[in-house]
Amino acid sequence: MNTLTRRRLLQLCAVAVASGTVPALRAQESWPSRPIRLIVAFAPGGFTDIAARVLGQALSTKLGQVVVVDNRAGAAGIIGTQIAAQAAPDGYTLLLGTISTHTINVGLYKSLPYDPVKSFVAVSGVASGPIVLVVHPSLAANSVAELIALAKSKPGKLNYGSGGIGTTSHLATEQFKFMAGVDLVHVPFRSPALAATALLGAQVDLMFDTLPSALPQVRTGRLRALGVSGLTRISDLPGVPAVTETLHGFDANTWVGLYAPAGTPAAVVASIDTATRAALASPEVRTRLAEVGMQPLVAGPDEFAAYQKSETNRWVSLVRRLGITAE
Repeated sequence: MNTLTRRRLLQLCAVAVASGTVPALRAQESWPSRPIRLIVAFAPGGFTDIAARVLGQALSTKLGQVVVVDNRAGAAGIIGTQIAAQAAPDGYTLLLGTISTHTINVGLYKSLPYDPVKSFVAVSGVASGPIVLVVHPSLAANSVAELIALAKSKPGKLNYGSGGIGTTSHLATEQFKFMAGVDLVHVPFRSPALAATALLGAQVDLMFDTLPSALPQVRTGRLRALGVSGLTRISDLPGVPAVTETLHGFDANTWVGLYAPAGTPAAVVASIDTATRAALASPEVRTRLAEVGMQPLVAGPDEFAAYQKSETNRWVSLVRRLGITAE
């Protein structure tokens, strides 16, 4: 009798679960119930890492769970991005994707081990910021116009550093070269930090660098800032014009945003987006971002996906027009 009763009970439970009368155990679990991993596909200390740590701390408070930043650098962000793409779509692994991982790499590589659109769900924009055109103080150029004139008078004689082929520092300068009609020699390094070190040592003449890296050197006079890459001037460098004031239409801002593996439940994505928007509205977060030259990029899933598509079209067009490849 007891055996029949247990068997019948199991049958009834199975029918109830299948029909949705009794929710499965996983559905009963509330999200988040454990720490969340935030993958950064670049080394500590850069633009992306700083944004991740500022956001991660704020999200920990908003979500009630620790957000752990996990740096997985290598191959222009491909390694860390692939790891995120292959993670379980349960909301416990997120990626702070970048202009490189989700737009520029599409044009640089014949194939990627992830699809920037199909492998991910765009969750929320996070931050954007300009990069800065800086030169060594020994260079006889005090403005963008003077740099262009100097480069035209010495074609192929000035060189510029970058964090490697396909990085924002590389493509921004290639865009500058194309628009200004000048010939500059590219000297790629393994990271923007190494390129900046070479510039400080006058091993290269100029580069486009991130504000967190360039600003201290500009303030101490070790580097000279000629222009910022956005469409307007910035408060950190009020006397430095935007490059577009000389080269109309020049725009090479960098940006980061949150992504989740494809298949992550819509309710979880919505919760992360809501928490991110609340974090970006916080005066403390805005202040911390502003300190390193960044501003909130407020955009929900649909808006952020549209922004990514627009940026992809713009950068892939430039990469292909100039014939730049990373393979």
